[in-house]
Amino acid sequence: MPLELSDLIEKTPCFSDLRGRIALVTGGGTGIGRGIARRLASEGMKVAICGRRADPLAETADLIRQTGGEVLTVLCDVSEAAAIDDLCERTLGEFGPVDALVHNAMAMHFPALKDVTLELWDQTFATAPRAALLLCQQLIPGMAERGRGGIVFVSSVLAQRPNPNGLPYVAAKGALEAMGRQLAMAFADAGIRVNTLAPGRIASRREVSEDSLPNELIPLGRAGTPAEMAAIVAFLLSDQSSYITGQVIHADGGTSIQLVPSGHYL
Repeated sequence: MPLELSDLIEKTPCFSDLRGRIALVTGGGTGIGRGIARRLASEGMKVAICGRRADPLAETADLIRQTGGEVLTVLCDVSEAAAIDDLCERTLGEFGPVDALVHNAMAMHFPALKDVTLELWDQTFATAPRAALLLCQQLIPGMAERGRGGIVFVSSVLAQRPNPNGLPYVAAKGALEAMGRQLAMAFADAGIRVNTLAPGRIASRREVSEDSLPNELIPLGRAGTPAEMAAIVAFLLSDQSSYITGQVIHADGGTSIQLVPSGHYL
């Protein structure tokens, strides 16, 4: 059934253990990243967000501050190592040690194989798994010292159910999922949990309409929303999910469970 605009607003805060903790969200200016940042702020977390464009970051920050949340914005291209150094330094200096990392930043390009350049390949991997590596190297030691920490990588259903095109994007998201499992194993005894969220088709506020949301290729018949993805991230970072680590959580309306769309048969 169609969604109302109110369905895109963050769900009711319900994880009191997150209050007062520090979160860093990459790609926090738009879409899923904005939804995650707003939800974590509504839970009482201090949230640092980064992105490559100033205006979307400012818009997200305004939305958070309007509801009394604390937010730090950092203009940052996470494909650049020096920019990640600056991001972490500013976050630690403004808010203190980071308790939660959500790596969401990603550029979406879906070229055919013949059009995949080394520049595009390297840029895609620098934005996703390489940035994840650098962020974790910066932040995990502090989490381990305090004996707790939560990390969520944002992947995609395409890592398991790819489109015909888009090899760099699909491969980079698959690498993130593998990194999540490995880091979960490596740091479980340090009290750090690492999980991955794999969204399906997600509609932005601009796309919400009765005509655009229903999709016969999705079992639930609609796209998801940033707020729904953010609710999962908040849960994964909270103590309510204390026995979950190393998992890939598919939030795709059932897309990944089907062999063919409803009404079609082999």
